[in-house]
Amino acid sequence: MTTIIIEDEKPAARRLSRLLKDLEIEVSTMLHSVEEAVVWFEKNKHPDLIFLDIQLSDGLSFEIFEAVEINSAIIFTTAYDEYALKAFKLNSIDYLLKPIDDEELAMAVKKYLSTDRRPKKLALDFEDIKRLLVNPLEREYKKRFTARVGQHLKIINADEVECFYSENKGTYLATSEGRNYLLDTTLENLESELEPKSFFRVSRKFYVNIDHIKDIVSYTNSRLKVKLNRYQDQEIIVSRERVRDFKLWLE
Repeated sequence: MTTIIIEDEKPAARRLSRLLKDLEIEVSTMLHSVEEAVVWFEKNKHPDLIFLDIQLSDGLSFEIFEAVEINSAIIFTTAYDEYALKAFKLNSIDYLLKPIDDEELAMAVKKYLSTDRRPKKLALDFEDIKRLLVNPLEREYKKRFTARVGQHLKIINADEVECFYSENKGTYLATSEGRNYLLDTTLENLESELEPKSFFRVSRKFYVNIDHIKDIVSYTNSRLKVKLNRYQDQEIIVSRERVRDFKLWLE
């Protein structure tokens, strides 16, 4: 089985390659831009499987498909939320949200290996997907959340939430008043419910609200540490794979 990675962040590409090697999958080629990928596909035999980042340094990776017909299976890697990915989820082998988790990667590879792997043309409407990703549809995000407190339901407005976090298989929100509440949901479900201009998933464990960030400091291994106004129960570390997107989000 031949496998390639198309990812503009070279550290992320190398990390994914190492994770795949642990699954006994060797990556033959790593490409880092739309232009480089198009040239490579025109000159080389197409692989069985491609790990493809949606946003590359010189454009959306869908532009590759406009230049070259590709019949390889694809596992998308992306920082986009699940709402946007619904546009093509059913047509692709799978997708992985960054930062990529080794267990989710293993599940995606297992899913690919269990499918009919004969070459086939992807039935994706790339123009529709591009429009959705570049100009997301106007929609309503959640403005309030409810948490059970004893026999009562507590209503918390979204702008009062400093962060959402997971702990001991539970999902919590922390408020500007210094209170923590258990929610009946998961961070993955929150992905499509939170206003992306206000909330950012800095790691697999935390979403932070930009309006409640007190300070951001450098941390080990090219990561960042986020300090909020009230929440101090755990360190909030921006994973290395998310640092660049986090900095863009701050702007």
